[in-house]
Formats: sequence, structure tokens, C-alpha cells
Amino acid sequence: MRQNDPIPAIEAAHARHLATLPFDDTQDFEDADRGFLGTLADPVIRDDAGAVVWDPSSYDFLAGDAPTSVHPSLWRQSTLAAKHGLYEVVEGIYQARGLDLSVMSFIEGDTGVIVVDPLISKETAAAALALYREHRGDRPVTGMIYTHSHLDHFGGALGVVSKADAAAGRVPVLAPEGLVAHAVAENVYAGTAMARRAGYMYGAALARGPQGQVGAGLGQTTSTGHPGIVVPTHEVTTTGERVTVDGVELEFQMAPGTEAPAEFHFLIPRYSALCMAENVTHNLHNLLTLRGALVRDPNIWAHYLTEAIALFGDRAVVMFASHHWPTWGRERLVEYIGIQRDLYKYLHDQTLRQLNKGLTGAEIAEDFAMPPALERVWGTHGYYGSVSHNVKAIYQRYLGWFDGNPARLWPHPPQALAQRYVAAIGGVDRVVDLARAAYEEGDLRWAATLLDHAVFADPRHAAARALYADTLEQLGYGAENGTWRNFYLSGATELREGTFGTPTRTAAPDLVAQLTPEQIFDAIAITVDGPRAWDLDLALDVVLTDLDRSFRVTLRHGVLVAVEQPPSGDAQATVSLAKPRLLAMLAGDRDAPGVAIAGDASALDRLLGVLDPGDPDFEIVVP
Repeated sequence: MRQNDPIPAIEAAHARHLATLPFDDTQDFEDADRGFLGTLADPVIRDDAGAVVWDPSSYDFLAGDAPTSVHPSLWRQSTLAAKHGLYEVVEGIYQARGLDLSVMSFIEGDTGVIVVDPLISKETAAAALALYREHRGDRPVTGMIYTHSHLDHFGGALGVVSKADAAAGRVPVLAPEGLVAHAVAENVYAGTAMARRAGYMYGAALARGPQGQVGAGLGQTTSTGHPGIVVPTHEVTTTGERVTVDGVELEFQMAPGTEAPAEFHFLIPRYSALCMAENVTHNLHNLLTLRGALVRDPNIWAHYLTEAIALFGDRAVVMFASHHWPTWGRERLVEYIGIQRDLYKYLHDQTLRQLNKGLTGAEIAEDFAMPPALERVWGTHGYYGSVSHNVKAIYQRYLGWFDGNPARLWPHPPQALAQRYVAAIGGVDRVVDLARAAYEEGDLRWAATLLDHAVFADPRHAAARALYADTLEQLGYGAENGTWRNFYLSGATELREGTFGTPTRTAAPDLVAQLTPEQIFDAIAITVDGPRAWDLDLALDVVLTDLDRSFRVTLRHGVLVAVEQPPSGDAQATVSLAKPRLLAMLAGDRDAPGVAIAGDASALDRLLGVLDPGDPDFEIVVP
């Protein structure tokens, strides 16, 4: 694929960053290298079919000074995040870092090892466990902990623990209350769109290199192996709850509604170690991820960090998290938790202050300045989240998408709006001329806005597409935020080469299998093509034979509703099948045995005929 060198405006901006940012502060490098024991002899991790699911050596180019095609601050962060291998946190606690987007931790107990957050894919988790055993002996896994409900913290569970061992009680699996429900809802309800956008956010399909993907701030990118889940055997519900696993006492603090809807922190008194899950990492996190999610609450996030200092600050000598490297020393860790607390609280409070003066989210974000004392700390920089999109998320959380200006209450949708703008400006060629002038002047934001309209008005206009790709590429080169860079470069790639689809599918069969019957029917309802179903009036009794549960499923007015009740004999059809067979049917297997239908079989066919599954390859930068 053709790539351009950075334009002078980007090179000049990077020179300013080099002169003003605290590059003489190298503490993070000392911490990231501390306790290194070794890494994989063969860094390439493959699945059973031989496909590469993770290759940390693809980031070996991250060395030396930043090239002008990468923001020097992001280059620094990616250099740190790309370090891979097994590290000793303290004697008895170890971390496998750089083997997936997240970090997998190991807590040694009396007879074995407790695994914390087993990455995204079973292949990367198995490789991390093998690396631990290579250096610490062939200890059995005697417990597993999920700190929160995001895929990169439980997806690799089957590479570490079998479902049978967990179900039999041989390996306890601990999680915060509600983790499974939140995990499956996030990855299934809006999973198709979210996973497609995650392909942009993490840049998993982009080429690695100084002019390509260099990382995502929180970690490098997502592995592309096979995710699954081992259902927790114990849900922690209360702050102060203590659980002993393999002789190791764990003291928990609940932190729901922070970085994830279900999340906790915990202290390990034996090692005077504090795990802060994903709420204290070495960057500004997201309040609304670019892939999409529910807006997080920075105020409650800050509250739980204040509480963590009070609960654990005088008992911990090291702090580790589910991403990045640890922080050693009681004073340092308390100070850093406080800095992170102030970061989220300042964003929240100052956004609300300006919101109440009538400023919109975009207006607040444009001129929002962080306190210099926070800005000087590398771990507050927006490598993953950003001040810009976090401020807009806070505005959205409190006031929604509408900024109160009636002219913006009912605008045309993007394509219709683009056609009108382009016509008003004088046609696509004129728009491209204006965009080229803006590009050459270094006003890349205006060039991108013009070209967005040009491409939505005429998707086949070659000059508009080419210049739009060049513009997005330059915006990527200039971004300090890893996910912004990935979005820009992914857009450029699609304009030049076409859609690359969805590299990592989050709605894995093993995860979908954890849906409750109620969630299955919710997921079906989401796929009903409403207009096609307007005239249908269906009532079916669905009997889940393996669960001994029955539901009356109705489809009227294009709305599917499921109510648990015994079959009453007045349905058009009674469908009896096991839950796995229902899931297979919804995945497209209509002909396999295992389905018994009494009554009008065509009623089921009519229901299935109006289901409209999502498209994992939908366009993003063109209509």
C-alpha cells in the first residue's frame, strides 16, 4: 500500500513536543524493566490450525528515537508497552506482559498458582502460563480471578483452566458480581458493530511499523485467537469481603461502574500487594471507548480511588494492574492513585462547570486544559482515552447527543447532508481543491471535514478518496493517542484498499453459550427486521428441554417479546429443543436434528424469516 512521509506541519508539531514534554523522566523505563526473568523462545503464538494469533516480535522496530511519522510521546508509550516476557513483581507475584493487549498475573499460593486475568485468547493465555512455569516450576493452577467484565480479562480462560475443574470445585474462579451478564450483553447485543469498530480502534489488521500500527496505548493490540469463558464459581459482592484461595487471603473492594460495569480491586496481605484492575493504569483511560460502550462515570471512578487509598494505602508496598507495569513503594503508589483520581475528577468537575455555562461538549473539549502538575506526569496522557473524547463523553452522559441548539435537533443524515454541502460549495471537484489547499497549509482537520462530505456525496470520486486517505494518514502520524492513530490509519487503509472486516470476533461461541434464555430472546429481538415483521402476528411456545424452562414468544407490531410461562396449548406452534440447539439455529443451522415442533411449523419459519443479523464488514469511512 502506498504511504506518504509526514508533511512539514506534522514534523514541526513533533519537534515542539520533543522540546516541551518531560523526556528526561525515565522512571517508567526502570519500572517496566524491573524483575525481568525471560521471554518466549519463539515469540510467535499460533492456534491449532497454525494461524498466527500474536507476535510480539512484530514490534521490534520500536527502538531508539521516534521517527517523524509517530508522535514522540506515543512512540515512548508503545516502546514501554511492547516489552514482553515474565516479570517478578515481588517474590511470589509475577506478570506475563506484552503477550496480548492485557497483562496476566500470577499469585503463588501454598500448593500452586492463582491466575489473574487470563488475556483475550486461549492460545496467548496458555503461552503465558507456560512461560511462567518455565521460570517458576510446573505449579498447578489452583485459582483464577477475573478483575472485571471486559473480554481481555477473561477470554483466555480455557487456556488456563478447564470448565470441568472449575465446575467440580477443584479450581475456584472469582469475579465481581454480575460479570457474566455484563460480559455477554456487551459482546452480543451490540457486539457486531462494536467488534467492527474495535478493528479500527486497535488496528489489528494494520501493518506494523513507523508508518503503520505502533500500539494502542493501553497495550499493543488485540490477539486474534479463540476467546471463551469459564463461568465464575464465586461472585464477590461486598467491599471488605475476604476470600482465601490456596492459602492466600484476598481482601476486595467493589468498584462497579468505573472502567467496567462489574469490577473490583483487591489487596493480597501476604505480599503487601494491591491489584487495581484497570482503574489505575499508566495512561488516561476511556470514559467512552471509540469502539462504543456505555458511558462510564468519572465521578464514581474518582470516588473508588479515594476509597482505595483509605482502605489499602497504609498496607501495600507495591501496586499492579491488568495493563502496564507495577508501581513500587508505599508513598509512590498512594501518590499515583491520587494523581489518577484527580485526573478523572478534574475532567468531570470542569466539564460540568463549563456545561452549566452553556458550552457544548465540542466547545468544552476544544479548549480544555489539564493542570500543569497533572500534565507533567506521563501516566495522565491520552494514549488510549483522550481529554477530547472523554470530555464529550461526560457531556453525553449528562445531556445526551443534543446540544440544545434547535438547528441541530433535526439535521440531515450524513450522506444527505454531504450532498447538500458539496452542491453549495460548487461540486466535488471544488471541494477537493479546497481540501488540497487546507492539506498543504497543514489544516488537516478542515481537509478531513471537507473530504468526508466529498466522499459521502460521491464515494467513487478517485481524487477525493486519495486525498482523504492522505489526510487521515497525516492525522494518524500526528496523534499522541494510539487509538486515534489506529482509527485514522484504518480509515486510510479502507479508502485505499477496501474494507478489512472485523479482525477479532468478540461474540465467540463459548461466550454466546453463557447467555441466559432471557438474554437469548433479547438478542433475537434485536435482529428482528421491524418493517418486514409489521404484519406478522405470531405466538410460539418455546420449551428449553435441557433447562426445564418454557417461554411464550410473541411477535406483533415488529416487536418480539418472551415471557416465561408453561405451554398453554393456544400457541400456533410449540417448539421443543435444548438451549445449544436454539443457539445453533440462530447461527443459521436450521436443518440439524434436535428440534420438535407441534402445531404449525410455518410459524417458526416465518419468525426466522424476518431475522436480520448484523454485518461485520459494514463501511465506516464511506456511505
